[in-house]
Amino acid sequence: TSYLLMFSDSGRNWKQYHQEEIIWAFSGNTNADSVVHNKLQHSIKARFLRFVPLDWNPNGRIGMRIEVYGCTYRSEVADFDGKSCLLYRFSQKSMTALKDVISLKFKTMQSDGILLHRGGQNGDHITLELVKGKLSLFINLGDAKINSANITLGSLLDDQHWHSVLIEHFNNQVNFTVDKHSRHFHAKGELNYSDLDYELSFGGIPLPGKSGSLPRKNFCGCFENLYYNGVNIIDLAKRRKPQIYIMVRIPTGRKSQSQVSCNNNPKLLNF
Repeated sequence: TSYLLMFSDSGRNWKQYHQEEIIWAFSGNTNADSVVHNKLQHSIKARFLRFVPLDWNPNGRIGMRIEVYGCTYRSEVADFDGKSCLLYRFSQKSMTALKDVISLKFKTMQSDGILLHRGGQNGDHITLELVKGKLSLFINLGDAKINSANITLGSLLDDQHWHSVLIEHFNNQVNFTVDKHSRHFHAKGELNYSDLDYELSFGGIPLPGKSGSLPRKNFCGCFENLYYNGVNIIDLAKRRKPQIYIMVRIPTGRKSQSQVSCNNNPKLLNF
């Protein structure tokens, strides 16, 4: 007569379906013949579903027949091992004058790591970094003491589940969204794209010294459906397009202690 819904993409780590910010209990049928349809308020992506009965007819046994309806989903995935990153180089003509949009999904067991970085002149840079399980968006427009911003969203994001990220930049207006939580803020100073390099790195900083800070940890985990201004970055990498470069950092310390596998046979940088 009622049940919970759980879902997973690995069959090991499960999440409970939430609706209206609570764990949602679905109503089932009250007899052996009627059919009850339940439509999810928001979509989920999963390879495995688990139904947990809560209540049933006390005069009988627990029994339920289920049909599940879904839709096709395109997934482009890259697996990072903490020593490599993707560098996307583009021409000035491909820049969007009014809007800059970056979207991706990620999962990891590491609490720290660079997801993306764009450097520039005079220490200007935009960096998205996982710090102690939280996502921080750093924007520095020259003078670090005056024209800088550090916005943090989310928590416990190193739980080996997929999390979505959306960054929208309109001149000096920034919208930063992690899963369903958003922050809107006004970046100090005027962002001049001519002061930024026409390249983006994903998963790490190829030349850490360019950011004007100490070397940071590369990302170890998975990216899915990575887009920059409508360009499918992972698809470009899979097709070995010349705009994409795979950068490898030679480790000097101990190796990463944990690895999240996106595929059955993870490699240094796997697609």
